[in-house]
Amino acid sequence: MTVRYHNRCTHPVPDYVCQKDGIEHGKPLCQSVHGEQIDKAISDLLIQAMTPMALDVTLVVQEEIQTRLDDVDRLRRKQVERARYEADLAQRRYLHVDPANRLVADALESGWNGKLRALNDAQQEYERLCQTDHHIMDEAQRALIAALAGDFPRLWQDPKTPDRERKRMVRLLLEDVTLLKREQILVHVRFKGGMIKSFSLPLPLGAPLLRKTPADVVREVDRLLEQHTETEIATILNENGLRSGTGQAFTPMTVINIRRHYGLRDRFQRLRDTGLLTIDEIAERFSVVRSVVKDWRDKGLLRAHRYHDKGQCLYEQPADDLPGKFKKKRPYLVAKASSPTSVKGVQCEV
Repeated sequence: MTVRYHNRCTHPVPDYVCQKDGIEHGKPLCQSVHGEQIDKAISDLLIQAMTPMALDVTLVVQEEIQTRLDDVDRLRRKQVERARYEADLAQRRYLHVDPANRLVADALESGWNGKLRALNDAQQEYERLCQTDHHIMDEAQRALIAALAGDFPRLWQDPKTPDRERKRMVRLLLEDVTLLKREQILVHVRFKGGMIKSFSLPLPLGAPLLRKTPADVVREVDRLLEQHTETEIATILNENGLRSGTGQAFTPMTVINIRRHYGLRDRFQRLRDTGLLTIDEIAERFSVVRSVVKDWRDKGLLRAHRYHDKGQCLYEQPADDLPGKFKKKRPYLVAKASSPTSVKGVQCEV
């Protein structure tokens, strides 16, 4: 698989793509895997594995494997030497034959050619197997790995460590990583020395789900709508350190969009469900103009509840004899205030 990078908020994010057949034969991509969560999982695995005890065990196993490979290499060399000896023997037989005896000379020459082909095949097989075993670590690599035991976690997690240096550390520790994209992403990690770790990861979320508002934020917005307007809710969420699905701070419009998208009742409807009345309903009930209702509110004769950032309010049910009591105190006609007023901590329109 090859790796591609795309930028997310100026930070490069990898994608692992299997495209060999697509390049060579014009076929669709075999698989493409978003690499951010894979890189994080591999990073956590390396930090867990990079302990002095784990490295000591790995190096002991590596030495045992190297010893066995040396024994196997000696057996392979003997096979090549045997094939060379037989080819030399066939050559000597051919050179000592009487040239006049063409029948015997042809047979010996054919046998010699056969031994030469067998020798060539043995040499090629020996070189191929040697290249396969060449991946085993040498002394210098083992020393580098041992030195990483104490410094690896610090170096790996240091934000100043360049990505190219992390890749070099990975190449020292890992032989390869195999990815299989099924219902889940199957990851097989092969360390230097042969140790294999396998685990599975959930498939990456799509862009809409990545930008989705967290469920706990939606529940908090629903709870706050019982007592606060959208601007107040945005302020409270930001003060509590919460963020939207895109990682941004909340604004009143963000709260409104969340309320609409998730079908949450607005504050107006919540207050109406508790029996609160509008200013027009209060005015109609007592046969007065709106300015009188506002004056009652300002005097504390009506309890108002703000449901909108513009200061619009709903009112609790007043007493039936409210207008009569108020008539004795002052006339209905009052002048409008020049600025918003506040009744018991509730700022309403004027």
